[in-house]
Amino acid sequence: MTVRVGVIGAGWIGQEHIRRLTETVTGAQVTAVTDIDPARAAEAAEPVGARVLPDGAAVVAADDVDAVLVTSWGPTHAEHVLNAIAAGKPVFCEKPLATTAEDCLRIVEAERAHGRRLVQVGFMRRYDAGYRRLKQVIDSGTIGEPLVVHCAHRNPTVPESYHTDMAALDSAVHEIDVLRWLLDDEIVSAQVVLPRSTSKRFEHLTDPQIMLFETAKGVRIDLEVFVNCQYGYDIQCEAVGEEGLVRLPDPAAVGVRTAGRHSTAVLTDWVGRFVDAFDTEFREWIAGIAAGNEPSGPSAWDGYAATVISNATVEARKTGRIITTDMKPRPAFYGGTD
Repeated sequence: MTVRVGVIGAGWIGQEHIRRLTETVTGAQVTAVTDIDPARAAEAAEPVGARVLPDGAAVVAADDVDAVLVTSWGPTHAEHVLNAIAAGKPVFCEKPLATTAEDCLRIVEAERAHGRRLVQVGFMRRYDAGYRRLKQVIDSGTIGEPLVVHCAHRNPTVPESYHTDMAALDSAVHEIDVLRWLLDDEIVSAQVVLPRSTSKRFEHLTDPQIMLFETAKGVRIDLEVFVNCQYGYDIQCEAVGEEGLVRLPDPAAVGVRTAGRHSTAVLTDWVGRFVDAFDTEFREWIAGIAAGNEPSGPSAWDGYAATVISNATVEARKTGRIITTDMKPRPAFYGGTD
C-alpha cells in the first residue's frame, strides 16, 4: 500500500519532510501541499508531482490524501489536527501539538471521542539509536532505580529572533518529552536557575539557563540549556541509578591524531545529529498506517504533557518560583488509570 500524504506547511521543515517521504521512506507519496505562501507551496509541490491546495482544510478533505502532516506555524496546529481527527485520518504533527494546554486537551478529547488513536507528535529523539539503547538499559534494571538525570542541550548560536522563552518551548521541550519516556515517569515540578549570561548572546536573550525538574517518583533532573555555546551542537544525557549509570553516546566520529593532539569532530547543527532519527520516525509512521495500526509514537497526551511542562518552565523562570505542573490525570485511553 502506498500512503498518500498531504502536507500543511511548506517551510524549511515541511520541505525537508517532503524530501524524506519522497526519497528515503518506502511506501509514501506526497500528493497535496499547502502553505500560507502559495509560491512556496508550489515550489515544494512541483518536484514531487503534488497538487497545491488553498488551505489546510482542503488538504485534510482531499480524496487523494490518506494521512496528514502538519508542519505549519505552531499556533495553527490545533485547528489542522482537529480537522484531521474529524475526518478520521492519521495525522503527524510537528511539535508543539498546540501552544496552549487547553487546545491540547481539545485534541485529546476529540481523539478519545473518535475511539482510536490517530495523532502522533514529532518528538524525534525517541527514534534516536542512542536514546533507544539508553531506555533499554534503564528498563532492564541494570543500573537499578534511577535517582538523578543530568542533561545538556547546547547550540553553537541562535538567530536574533530566538527569545528567552524559546529555551523551554523550543529547545528543552525535547528533553522534557524524551525524559518522560526514558523514565516512564511524570514531571511534576519545574524550577529555573539563571547563571551569568554569556557575552556571546543577543542582548535580549537570557542564556544559559539551568532547568530543574522533579518527577512523580522523586527523580531529580538538571538540564543546562546553552544556545550560544559557540563550539557545536551538543546533546548530553546521563542517568544515575542505585547500582550504576548510563550515558548517551556521542555521535560516532573518527579520532584524529596530529601535531601532538588527539581530536574528534563535534556536530554543528541538530539536523545532522538527528537525521537518522527523523528517517526512522517517518519510516515507522508510514509503515504503521500501511498496516492499519494505530500510531505507536508520541501521542496527543504526550503533546499535552510537553506543552504543560514547558509552559510551567517558562513561568518558573519568570517568577523565580518552583512551579507545579498540575497536569490532568492521564486517561486510560493513553495508558493511564482513570
